[in-house]
Amino acid sequence: MFPNVTAYAALLFDWDGTVVDSQPMNYRCLAKALGSHGVVLREEWYRARLGTSVDGLLDELGAKVSLADVLTRCEQLISQDLESLQTFPTVVGWAEEAHAAGVPCAMASGGGGAVVRAGIASTGLSHLFDVVVTRENVARGKPAPDLFLEAARKIGVPPERCLVIEDAEEGMMAGRAAGMDVVDVRPFVTSSW
Repeated sequence: MFPNVTAYAALLFDWDGTVVDSQPMNYRCLAKALGSHGVVLREEWYRARLGTSVDGLLDELGAKVSLADVLTRCEQLISQDLESLQTFPTVVGWAEEAHAAGVPCAMASGGGGAVVRAGIASTGLSHLFDVVVTRENVARGKPAPDLFLEAARKIGVPPERCLVIEDAEEGMMAGRAAGMDVVDVRPFVTSSW
């Protein structure tokens, strides 16, 4: 059973795979961006590393490509495909319930700020998130706790009063490392993957 959202001072949501079913789109766009550099990204390999930052994926692949170039191209491709984003109604319902009760919600995503904000706007969810923190706002991505700690700081809530809502092991590790309670959304959502 999902915890009572009003028992927390803030809810911190991951974006990809948590609020929206974006992982298939992210894979397609990253595979295409890497393919233009001659790097093959296999779907099963990518799936096993959901939640890992793009720079972490490139390191694991041993790809000698410009991170900035890959991110720019990937973000261009994602921006052209935002209309395909589908939300997970259960998770959106938790954000709506928290919002209605006056519990602030933050987005804490390892994605790029422009893409995450555009996705939030395109799905009509902007009113639910008081703060958006993305990879540009922190030194380290998940599984480091930086994204969640920065979101809590911006919202003005102590970490121990926050609930992290995540779909990836790396994100759950980050939430726990930040001293926060964590909910794994995977039992509550059905991805198109």
